[in-house]
Amino acid sequence: MSKFTILLGGDLIRTPLLDRQVAGTRVIAADAGMSHARTLSLTPELWVGDFDSVPADLPDELAAVPRQVFPAEKDKTDGELAIAAALERGATSLVLAGAFGGKRTDHAFLHLALSVRLAEAGTEVLLTSGAQEGIPLLRGKVGFDYADGTLFSILGFSDLSGLGVTGAKWPLNHIEMAFGSSLTISNEVKGRLEIALGSGRALLLAHPFPLTES
Repeated sequence: MSKFTILLGGDLIRTPLLDRQVAGTRVIAADAGMSHARTLSLTPELWVGDFDSVPADLPDELAAVPRQVFPAEKDKTDGELAIAAALERGATSLVLAGAFGGKRTDHAFLHLALSVRLAEAGTEVLLTSGAQEGIPLLRGKVGFDYADGTLFSILGFSDLSGLGVTGAKWPLNHIEMAFGSSLTISNEVKGRLEIALGSGRALLLAHPFPLTES
């Protein structure tokens, strides 16, 4: 397996879990995502984008990273171009770090939808901000080792059928769920979380490292 971390421009905090997830991966930065290289003490092998959001005062080793420059008027986001560069280099697993939040809601939504498309094509994908993470859900059954009390939601990207959830405060047994339903928002892990899906596209959004509310 060839695992890459893609540094995107959304929110990111450094956590022990995130350190483990990116350890030993090859790294590509997408434009402003280079700022996260400092946060995570990583040096990317490539920096991709139109460079309209270059972080200020980069250390020499990051400023010297090879660049793949694209025009500002293009038909793909910097993040999608960085992902394409990783796939061209043989990536079979991706950690999309900085995939949530940030200044561009449209880009954040694209990352969610794109992760599902990538999963359908056979690429393993994890979206993360360090505090929360997303994992595409396709047909079949999968288990997760989250601690009891971990908040999670299932976001449907289509109608879902045969949806089952065990190891949760509110389990579900082989239900049908319409696209846009809020039924699977704000559940909690209770035991070993397992999710089964008969058909449809969805995303598990979990909060393994909850932030203190101010």
